[in-house]
Amino acid sequence: MNNQKGFTLIELVVVIVILGILAVTAAPKFMNLQVDARNASLQGLKGAIQGAAGITYGKAAVKGQEGASGAISEAGSTVTLAYGYPVATSAALGLVVNGLQAGNTEWKAFGAVTTAGSESISYTFANQTEDTTECSVTYKQATSTAAAKVEVHNCK
Repeated sequence: MNNQKGFTLIELVVVIVILGILAVTAAPKFMNLQVDARNASLQGLKGAIQGAAGITYGKAAVKGQEGASGAISEAGSTVTLAYGYPVATSAALGLVVNGLQAGNTEWKAFGAVTTAGSESISYTFANQTEDTTECSVTYKQATSTAAAKVEVHNCK
């Protein structure tokens, strides 16, 4: 009768092969965490801008400032409005959105469009290249027929 005191070579090889297969199938899930984190941050910024724009609209409506142009006082400064929503400038959004104030180190504004009827501004990470189609959040100013809109362009 043989007393076996350990694993055979075949058993060890089978276990190593199984672990290798598991590692190959699970590794891609963990390798893309940075892109997922960036996209989650962009979604957070979108929510912050939407929330601040909605609150600003509520304040403007109470004060009767929901016309084509207007202004309300926010934190001791004047926020310029278009149809009750902040205009698409870094100054106006910086007054109503926490984290977008002048001098912030996380986000940078770029791509401001000032064409009448399609005013917009985009934000991306401070260390990211400026691209309005990828890894950015774009705020589109309200028009007479539509409320302000915020779009996310996910990182790839």
